[in-house]
Parts: sequence; structure tokens; C-alpha cells
Amino acid sequence: MPLVILCGFPASGKTTRAKELQAYLADNFAQRHIHMVSEHSLNVNKNELYSSSHMEKEIRSSLKSTVQRLLNKDDVVILDSLNYIKGFRYELYCVSKGCHTTQCVVHCDANKEVVTDRNKTKAAEAGEGPETYQPEVLDGLIMRFEPPNPNNRWDSPLFVVHPDDSLPGGDICAALFERKAPPPNQSTQSQPLSSTNFLYELDRVTQDIVSRILDAQKNNWVPGEVIMIPTSDVPVTSTRVLPLAELQRHKRQFINYTKLHPVTDTTKLAHLFVLYLTDYIK
Repeated sequence: MPLVILCGFPASGKTTRAKELQAYLADNFAQRHIHMVSEHSLNVNKNELYSSSHMEKEIRSSLKSTVQRLLNKDDVVILDSLNYIKGFRYELYCVSKGCHTTQCVVHCDANKEVVTDRNKTKAAEAGEGPETYQPEVLDGLIMRFEPPNPNNRWDSPLFVVHPDDSLPGGDICAALFERKAPPPNQSTQSQPLSSTNFLYELDRVTQDIVSRILDAQKNNWVPGEVIMIPTSDVPVTSTRVLPLAELQRHKRQFINYTKLHPVTDTTKLAHLFVLYLTDYIK
């Protein structure tokens, strides 16, 4: 299911353009189902949402998971949101790439004066509420906006639409339906696990080694002495005390790497983790 990511300042016309594109697709590609995804459907107050980094992060996570659930090779997902963070647009690019489908970005490019006037007009007509932005929230979002760059693969192909422009529906559809999807790479593909309990064994083995290192450090261990790990023939050697936070960080990194490069023999996990640790704690 091709993905269309809209982005732009608040009140720049993203929802209007999303509806225009939905209507164009319905008229010209009736056989394709169209999914509209936005924070509007989550029934949240925009001022509360964008005044709280924690709430905003949760909403982005919810939008991403909804897009990921809907994506396939045939229909269309339109994400109508600010999408003002380039890192988030990159995450969405990885999602579409992992689903073997195309995507494009539509930037609703309106300047600060235009969106400020639109917001004031909307507030005067409907009163202050969830559909209008408080001035300080609007200014903050404009300041934090990271404009898309067509030289970035996750922002390409990019369609810039100004307030008085017609929506380039034909060009957008050509980008979605007439291009080949980028080939997935190792970071966007789900790797087959070597056994059904692979993740369980991976977590258990690595946590056991972390616990053994912490226990040894509590029992008369001095920096420079080796810490023997019964399940590995390579000892852990460190010239300093290894704090829990650092060991847990190495554990997470090792797990993430091993999930992408699973081994067929789980009895080797302990040995591999110890080797990993000895490389990174020097």
C-alpha cells in the first residue's frame, strides 16, 4: 500500500490537501482502498498534545503503528499530520521500505504570516478549541519544523504545494504507482529466527552474564581480575567497575544486533556475548 506523508506548518492546509488527494484517487483509482490516518481521529486537544513532549511522542508512535498495520502493496495510506521531524519521516520511510512499497512526501508550504492569519480566522469563527492553536504553541511548532529535503531519500519524491497551487494529483499517483519500491535492506527486513524460543534464550543468557558480572564485583573483586563465566571459555576482564546501566546498554545493543544476525546454535550465545563485552569494555 503506497504511503503519502503530508507535512507542513499548522494550518498550512494539510487536511484540505489530504481530502483533495483522497477524492482524486477515488475518481481515478476506484479499485484501490484509501486509508486516512491523522491525529484528528485520536480525539486529542492539539494545544495539550504539542505542549507535552511525552504526549507528542506517544501520538507519533500511535500514528506510526497505525500506518505500519495498514501498509501493503496495493492500496493507499495518507498520513495527515504535521510530520515536522525529519527523524520521524525517516522512520516512516523505513516502514514503507520494509513493506516493499512506495511513498512520497507532500509539503504544504505556507509561510508564517499565512498560517497565523488562518489560525486567527479559525479561532474567530469557531472560538478557541481543539481545532485552533494557541499563539505560543503555533510559534513553537513553526520554530521546530524541519522542512523536507528532496536530496534525502526519505523525503523523495517531494511535492511542494503552495496555498494557491493546484494539487498535482497525477504526478503524485505516478510516483506511487509507476515506480518500483526501493529494495529492503538488512535494517528494514525482519530476519527469520533460528528457533521459536530464540529471543527468550537470547535474553536469558545475556541477563545471566550481566548478573554474574555484577555479583562478582560485589564479592571482593578488584579491577584487573578476570570474571569467569561458566557458559563461556572466555573470561570477562575489566580494569574498572562496570555499572549496571553500562552492562544493560551493551546487552540491548547485542540483542538488537543478534536479532538481525541470528545464530543457529543457541549454545554459542553466551560465548558471543562475552566476546562482544570484552571488545567494548576495554
